[in-house]
Amino acid sequence: MSAQALSEKYIGAMEKTVKDMQRTNGEINVSEVCITEILGYVTAYLDDAKYFRNQKKFETSLTSIAYCEGLLDALKLIGAVKIPSAP
Repeated sequence: MSAQALSEKYIGAMEKTVKDMQRTNGEINVSEVCITEILGYVTAYLDDAKYFRNQKKFETSLTSIAYCEGLLDALKLIGAVKIPSAP
């Protein structure tokens, strides 16, 4: 699938998701088990990105690393991880 087709597919899916989602009210608590599970996804997406890079499927590699980065950004925003600044 071309990068353009992938882009259209993911944008369309995310537009529907954003339109249909419902925000929860009040504070939320995130358990250590949940954070560990999300960090497992981070590692899996990083592994996928490296695999697809090695297969020369660069568009798919970029998609995987973007998912990885998004999960880390979310964990950082809720205070679950600290990410040191680049030197």
